[in-house]
Amino acid sequence: MPGGSENPMIALLCSVQNEAELLLTNTHLFETLTLGSKPIYAGELAGQEICLCVGGMGKVNAAHAATLLLTQFEPTALILFGIGGAYPASGAAVGDIALAQEEIAGDEGVLTLDGFKDTEYISIPLARAAGSNFFNCFPASEMLLSRARTAVTRAMNSQRIHIGTFVTLSTCTGTSNRAAELNTQYHGLCENMEGAAVAQVATLHSIPWLEIRGISNIVEDRDINKWDIPQAAEAAQKAVMGIVEAWD
Repeated sequence: MPGGSENPMIALLCSVQNEAELLLTNTHLFETLTLGSKPIYAGELAGQEICLCVGGMGKVNAAHAATLLLTQFEPTALILFGIGGAYPASGAAVGDIALAQEEIAGDEGVLTLDGFKDTEYISIPLARAAGSNFFNCFPASEMLLSRARTAVTRAMNSQRIHIGTFVTLSTCTGTSNRAAELNTQYHGLCENMEGAAVAQVATLHSIPWLEIRGISNIVEDRDINKWDIPQAAEAAQKAVMGIVEAWD
C-alpha cells in the first residue's frame, strides 16, 4: 500500500478534475500514478490513507475507475463524490448536500408499449452478489450512511443536507417535462451520470460505498446561467473531508 502504512485505505472517486482540487490541496501525497489512462493519487487526508481517482464522465469510465481502485488498492470503502442536479420536487437547492440512500440505474431496461420497464421486468439482474440479485437498485451501506450524515452535519453546520434516491442516467435531463416523468417513476432526490455503475461495481466486490453530491442545478428546462458548479463541487469536497476526518 502506498506510504507503507497498515491503516485501512478509503477509495475516493469523482469524474472531473475540478471536483477534486480542494481535496488534493488538503492531501499529503505519497504517489501519483496512471492506471488504465486514469490519474490516481495516493496519500493521506485528514489522518486517513486515501486513494483518489479522477475517473472521467459516464458509467463506463466510472465502472472502470472503481474497478481499478478496488482491485489495485483493496480499500475498506469507496466514496463517490461530485456534482449533481436536483429534481424540483426534492426540495433541494443549489449548494445543498445530497447523500445517496440508494442508487437507481435509471435507463437500464426495456421500452414496451406500456412504457419503460426495469431489468426486474425481464428477470435479468444487473448483478448477483452475496446470494442476492440486484436489478436496477443498489442500496448504500446503512451504517456508513448514518455515520456520514452525522459527520457532514457536524462539518458543514448550516449547510442543508438531504438523503434520498439518486438516479443515474446516460443522458442528463434538460427539460422540465422529462424531470416530471422521472420524478413520477423514481421519486428521486438528484441525478448523475456515474453513481449506479460505481454502486454496482462496489456491490460485486462486496465493498461498502457512499455517494455525496453537491447540488449544482435544478433539473428543469436547461439554463446554465442558473447553475453554480464551483459552489457544488466545493460543497461535495467539504462533505467528503468531514466524513474522512470522522472515519472510524
